[in-house]
Amino acid sequence: MRRLAKMATSPPQSVIIVGGSLAGLMNALTLLSLPNPPKVRILERSPTALLHNQGAGVVAGNETQQFFTEYVRPGRDIAVTSPMRHYLDRKGDVIPESRQDYAQRMTSWDLLYHLLRWRVEGMGSEYVEGLKKDERPKASYENGCTVTNIEDAGAEGVKLTWTHKNHGPNQTATADLVIAADGASSSIRRLLASTVERKYAGYVAWRGTVPETELSDSAKEALIERFTFYHATSLQILGYVIPGENGTLEPGHRLMNWVWYCNYPEGSPELEELMTDREDKRHAITLPVGGMRESVLEKQKAYAREVLPPQFAECVEKTKQPFVQAITDNISSQNSYMDGKVLLVGDALAGFRPHTAASTSQAAFDALTIGECLRGEISKEEYDQKIIDFAQRVQKHGVMLGERSQFGRHPFSG
Repeated sequence: MRRLAKMATSPPQSVIIVGGSLAGLMNALTLLSLPNPPKVRILERSPTALLHNQGAGVVAGNETQQFFTEYVRPGRDIAVTSPMRHYLDRKGDVIPESRQDYAQRMTSWDLLYHLLRWRVEGMGSEYVEGLKKDERPKASYENGCTVTNIEDAGAEGVKLTWTHKNHGPNQTATADLVIAADGASSSIRRLLASTVERKYAGYVAWRGTVPETELSDSAKEALIERFTFYHATSLQILGYVIPGENGTLEPGHRLMNWVWYCNYPEGSPELEELMTDREDKRHAITLPVGGMRESVLEKQKAYAREVLPPQFAECVEKTKQPFVQAITDNISSQNSYMDGKVLLVGDALAGFRPHTAASTSQAAFDALTIGECLRGEISKEEYDQKIIDFAQRVQKHGVMLGERSQFGRHPFSG
């Protein structure tokens, strides 16, 4: 019989997860669903009790759907189905040869987050009203925690040190297993693999949503329940319908979600202007909802009218508060440290460009795979290989898609 690695034969009794967004919550729920679940503690850097909802759409890939079916079991649908995808030309007409009858499922970050918080630590909200609770144990979830050090404590596990917004510096705890789910700028990765950098890719994603009822008939025909794209030199825009307020899927109450990739050279005056908010604060990666200067937004709306198909220009025009994310690359050559007692997952391991629509899928895949390992279905070595293979394959594919989109020529460029 194959000898299983330690993590599979001796499941941890205590786990600290650094990062309380989707990847951290998914891994936590997998752990809490084990026959003999460990004590799970989540340390989230954000000081607010709820992570800020940017209104972002998410493609619910196969891994995400599988995870929610097997582990979250919400008792409700979580996504809007787009039964086909197509590309528009500059005039807004569908390019006939671009049409694909290929169904995809679209959801929203906030719906997934609220369902996971509810299952993992019992947080109630309007997103989960009327849904059935279960008897699985809950994790503790602490905000305002910034990890400053990590040490191998030998047989005792791993010792973490962090500062806390309410309790001052130098909080410490030891756990059998630490899971770093703290995003592409991961503090844990920086401490363990300082040479792995997060690098700007030369362009940003403008993002926003519009209530579907506010769209014109022309825009509805092109965009509603369609996965719609437009490509031109140095830009790409796409859109799809996502759940509306409190996760509703009811037609007429949903949101049109759009993502517009635009090139801004690193260090350029245009990038500095874009990423500097109303209070003159320069944001490195994300300019949040409500932070954009009115002059910047008005300039982008004028640019949209100049270069985009009218349906997409309308979406940009009718978005009250867009936000911006700088597109970056990062990938670690290994996911496991300190003899398997520290694991990198999700964006902390590999930040995917959003062209892949796979960041949430990576979080779900990592959580599904650690479940296989901790139940003894695969070895720790097989777990590591599966996690690394997925990360490297999709990260490489994302770079190819992004470079073609923004610095090459797409087959359906307008």
